[in-house]
Amino acid sequence: MPHVSRFVSLELEGDLALVTLDRPEALNALNDEVLAGLEGAFFALGNERAVRAVILTGAGKAFAAGADIKAMADFTPLEARAFAQRGQRVLNLIEDFPHPVLAAVNGFALGGGCELAMACDLRIASEQARVGQPEVKLGIIPGFGGTQRLARIMGRSFAKYLLFTGEAISAARALELGLFNEVVAPDQLLPRCRQIARIIASRAPVAVAYCKVAVNLATDTTLGHGLGHEAELFAQTFATTDQKTGMRAFIEKRDDPSFQGV
Repeated sequence: MPHVSRFVSLELEGDLALVTLDRPEALNALNDEVLAGLEGAFFALGNERAVRAVILTGAGKAFAAGADIKAMADFTPLEARAFAQRGQRVLNLIEDFPHPVLAAVNGFALGGGCELAMACDLRIASEQARVGQPEVKLGIIPGFGGTQRLARIMGRSFAKYLLFTGEAISAARALELGLFNEVVAPDQLLPRCRQIARIIASRAPVAVAYCKVAVNLATDTTLGHGLGHEAELFAQTFATTDQKTGMRAFIEKRDDPSFQGV
């Protein structure tokens, strides 16, 4: 599997890409080198015109067990701020990537690992996964966006519970709270992610990209502004070939009861 850095590999599978954190001896803990590898992988994928969806996972028994505590232990406040901002930039790059990114959460996704998963568009988890934000146990708070994305995904009350207690929860509980989209058997994790990714890849790429932009905006703006942006993106899809062929296909199949319109 080709590596974009020592700890991050990138594999192209036609219109899909698989990005793997490959530091299993440290449970894929996030340090500067891992963050640089992630950044390099997604920059490289931005130049791959054939790619329509990305799967992000971890090697071994963890998705990512958190940020590298050994690397952080002696940070000054200035160094801690710089590290947090570095992590936020990389996770924002993933969140804003033009095509959907699926997190295949194969094991521990704690601290920075949970934050990394939340930067992805969809999160499919193994039954063995455990997730949480345990930073308060170390006397710190999340720094890669955990307080912000957790509240947006599961609401303030449940986010505060996880943040205040530092407890890790099971995959089944994370599914109940809306943090995970699906939970599957461990041996079905990547096959299921590939199945979902290929469904997404089969859809009109501009429309999918615009859906991502519009939904990401929804939590960061007023309803009125979001609706205006949606109307503009809706209008722009009518300048695409996909709209012409998609609607023509619908019209031609209008007598087929199995073909459902919008």
